[in-house]
Amino acid sequence: MPAKKSKKGPTKGSGGKGRRSLEGKSGTLPAEQRHWYEGKQRARAAKRPRPAGDQQGAARQQRRSADSDLLVGRNPVVEALRAGMPATRLFLANSLDPDERVTEAARAAGDRGVEIVEVTRAELDRRCESNGQPGAAHQGMALQVRPYRYWVPEDLLERALESDTAPLIVALDGVTDPHNLGAVARSAAAFDAHGLVIPERRSASVNMTAWKTSAGTLARLPVAQATNLTRALEGFKKAGLFVVGLDAEGDTKLPDLELATGPLVVVVGSEGKGLSRLVRESCDVVASIPIGGAESLNASVAAGVSLYEVARRRGLESE
Repeated sequence: MPAKKSKKGPTKGSGGKGRRSLEGKSGTLPAEQRHWYEGKQRARAAKRPRPAGDQQGAARQQRRSADSDLLVGRNPVVEALRAGMPATRLFLANSLDPDERVTEAARAAGDRGVEIVEVTRAELDRRCESNGQPGAAHQGMALQVRPYRYWVPEDLLERALESDTAPLIVALDGVTDPHNLGAVARSAAAFDAHGLVIPERRSASVNMTAWKTSAGTLARLPVAQATNLTRALEGFKKAGLFVVGLDAEGDTKLPDLELATGPLVVVVGSEGKGLSRLVRESCDVVASIPIGGAESLNASVAAGVSLYEVARRRGLESE
């Protein structure tokens, strides 16, 4: 069967009229020279789903920014400013009732160069909530503070050795309640201890609860953070300090503690478990507090009683 003939006739040339379409196009501008490029990239990135790792990183960043670094309430704020707590901003709610504490806080903040920001009560509520304190009784006043800077145990030891008094350091083993940490700090400062040592893990940290409970003493009393508490205690022992642990089953009664007048580390365990095995083995002596009906004392109470006894015996020796 013969092939079909095309009805279309011979194609004519364009006579050069289509030459422009055959020419190569000019080069594309680099990204940095395209003013619209950056905006487009941001828009595309916003629409693009985030990997799980990025979402976790954002969550961690949000938790860090919402860390407990907002001290609320008129009395705590005034006490913190009096104690010289490192602060960055003082938030005051507008339409505050006249109060001498508000006046003192504003004057102290101004003298120290702390920024004073006036906000609505609703804004202050929101800030408390974002800092992990929903429903906090801020009383129209809050203080933004810097994250606490921990000492290292070696520097705390050096500070104690250079003191005019016999070294006295308090270590906390497994104390996870920040109220106890603040209360122990208050007792330690009252009885002239040179500082506290806490473990990095499984321990209360210096947060706003501890600040408030310490009544401002944490602004003056150093707190060192040890990667390994047992190793830190061994370092203190090598420097000539005696380590005394407190435990209800201790083999020495606190009033009979002859080491109280020497360079000393008092180790306070948790109320429930007491001293951990390794820390107990690191102690030169394990002392108990004679008590009556109660099975055990709160960690902060035990620390206060022990520090009082140490101060009493040192005072008798100096007379």
